[in-house]
Amino acid sequence: MAYNLHVKIALAHIDPIIGDINANRDKVLDALEDARGQDARILLCPELVICGYPPRDLLLRSGFVEACEHAVKSIAEQTGDCCVIVGSPRRLESGGFANSAFVCQGGSIQAIADKQLLPGYDVFDEDRYFKPGLRACECRLDGVHIGVLLCEDAWQARDVTSGDRYSMNPVADLAAAGVRLLLVPSASPFIVGKHARHAAEIVRLASRHELAVAVVNQHGANDDLVFNGEAFLVDEAGRMLFARGEFNKSTNRVDVIDIEDDEPITMSDLPDDEARYHALTSGVEGYMRKTGHGEAIIGLSGGIDSALTATIAVGAIGPDRVTGVLMPSRYSSAGSRTDAIELADRLGISSRIELPIDSLHAGVVDVIEASGESVEGLTDQNIQARIRGLLLMALANERKALVLSTGNKSELAMGYATLYGDMNGAVAVLGDLYKIQVQSMARWINSSPGRAGFASPPIPDASITKPPSAELAPDQVDEDSLPAYGVLDDVLRRLVDQEQSVKQVQDETDHDPELVARIARQLDMSQYKRDQAAVILKTSPRAFGRGRPWPLVARDTSGSVASTSPRTSDRSV
Repeated sequence: MAYNLHVKIALAHIDPIIGDINANRDKVLDALEDARGQDARILLCPELVICGYPPRDLLLRSGFVEACEHAVKSIAEQTGDCCVIVGSPRRLESGGFANSAFVCQGGSIQAIADKQLLPGYDVFDEDRYFKPGLRACECRLDGVHIGVLLCEDAWQARDVTSGDRYSMNPVADLAAAGVRLLLVPSASPFIVGKHARHAAEIVRLASRHELAVAVVNQHGANDDLVFNGEAFLVDEAGRMLFARGEFNKSTNRVDVIDIEDDEPITMSDLPDDEARYHALTSGVEGYMRKTGHGEAIIGLSGGIDSALTATIAVGAIGPDRVTGVLMPSRYSSAGSRTDAIELADRLGISSRIELPIDSLHAGVVDVIEASGESVEGLTDQNIQARIRGLLLMALANERKALVLSTGNKSELAMGYATLYGDMNGAVAVLGDLYKIQVQSMARWINSSPGRAGFASPPIPDASITKPPSAELAPDQVDEDSLPAYGVLDDVLRRLVDQEQSVKQVQDETDHDPELVARIARQLDMSQYKRDQAAVILKTSPRAFGRGRPWPLVARDTSGSVASTSPRTSDRSV
């Protein structure tokens, strides 16, 4: 069935700051001005754009929600003929809050859509704060029957899981009511591969229900979550008319599309390494800008993790705002120092500081041994890591800068990291990348430097190819303590990302059963460290942090894994 939907829609490109209600309101008004300038009849803004997503307990602060509602009213008063869809929390007369989208036109609020499906899985906790909407929102504009649904109401968790999670189907309800144009404000956090799933789901919904669908997602990063800024417009035949790709660098505040006039397009997706890279640069840039920090400090060891962290930081905020700190010890190889210096040169990092730690290390050991205690093995290794952490934090304090932690997901999973040492920092940039993903991204950057924003390959080949090592003991390599990363990461992906039991992993792989059990035990025992880790930027379906709340002290006797209480030696495996 063909419809005459000659409507110009403006899809807003907005990066809200959580809690900055007035600034977020002004961004909507700026987008409205641009939409009017291009004769758009509808301006669609992201979910909860007035308060930023996710607002979490800010919603509970006295007067906060009311201030958001006041901002919506001030926008409504300036709408004129343009219909503006504004996301904001609102207080319900019956008590509690709703996650709402306000339909504003002609100087007032014409209708309100309350989100019906409130996700409470992964990083989402909307069912903690909001009450579900009772019915779908529909209205008319220029004779066109319009429906408004918020994010999960359209996705119904199909973008993150297979099968239906909810018994309700708000899209089907609106289609049955005769809606011809569905508007979906969204604040869906980045996960690699989700962009393609969103596009496929919109096409499916449009063609199945014979209605046009417009979606706009939040842009930028807030805390541990990154938002890709995607936007889509699909006609009632399921043809993609417009797709704003992930992490689009466009300076336009809106994209204006005419449903009738535009021709179908073919959408292309970013490779996984490229998508993750842009997500992490966006996460670092957003955290730095929104917390008001001008400088990032990174310990440069010459290894792949610190090299990739520094590369991402430079890609996010530029080389002039990154300081690299070399902290060699008696165990540091000459090659590590030259690799770190070469990295800084390739990245254009002119601010470099070298702080040898041997004298501090010897002094700490002398003080402890003078008391009659011994310093050996892991204790000695942890002292070195903590000295380095102390130096980085001291520089950050003095410069009012942020330390970026360099540990990867494999290390965090196994507890192969030192509390108050190499775990120090504000943001764990690589905390959701397994070691083999770190290596893959580094190779991609060097093979496609232009797509990462560099004129030439920035990472020294030696940093990628040499055996990983913490260099805290003579001739040390990671595989002295850890399984080979190819094996380790496969087991961890099954245990963490897929929540398989030990028995499942043992039955479905050729890995040594005893090794699988040992990895699972260490994974559980290391939770106490992860609970004290820096903010981990989420790029996968199952990131450590808010989305994987795990007990610190537990004994799983279900047969899936046998856990014991946490160990205290930081690099024990």
